[in-house]
Amino acid sequence: MIIVVANSKGGVGKSTISVHLACWLAARGAKVVLADCDTQASSSDWLGEAAPTVRGVRMTSPDQILDNLPQLAQEADFVVADGPGSNTETSRALLLRADLAIVPVKASMLEVRALSQATGVLRQAQDIRAGAPKAVVVLSMVGRNYRLTQDMKDAAAVLGLPLADTPLVLRQVYADAPGQGAVVWTLGTRGREAAVEMDALFRELLPDAVPARKSRALADA
Repeated sequence: MIIVVANSKGGVGKSTISVHLACWLAARGAKVVLADCDTQASSSDWLGEAAPTVRGVRMTSPDQILDNLPQLAQEADFVVADGPGSNTETSRALLLRADLAIVPVKASMLEVRALSQATGVLRQAQDIRAGAPKAVVVLSMVGRNYRLTQDMKDAAAVLGLPLADTPLVLRQVYADAPGQGAVVWTLGTRGREAAVEMDALFRELLPDAVPARKSRALADA
């Protein structure tokens, strides 16, 4: 399965979701490859410290992505691809190969509405591939007292994309994790709430991704 974390805007949590998802799947016994498709290469650097046993590869050219992602998918249970913040051709190549697109967006009316301008590439891929990839919007960096208003639901519905029930709260531990070469569930008690949050999100997005017999509690990791 090829999972692409995509949004043409930077600073919305793509690398945070990508690295944590790759590590979450690996912790459950899956064979995972993280494909870092951003020229900054931040997610592969982070993964190399946080989970050196999980394979990371860098590929930024559209041709590389189109040619190599299917082969990586044959070699692993999951390929998690961290998309770029601006390169439209790279994003298009990723979406032409993806089985699932996770689209993180900051939780504000302006951000959600602006996302409609960034979904053109996704629509092109879905048109070419008769509906694939499946896509879901994830609200990120939300305030602790955030409540999803009907206006926000309506704005997301205009995009014709489902909205994940689990948002990611704006927490300092997410910002600290890359600098410490860690994921939140390895950062002790201060990362516990974030670990529960990530686990809930990934279980929602991928309920049947890994057999239950391979599951391991992240709280005890």
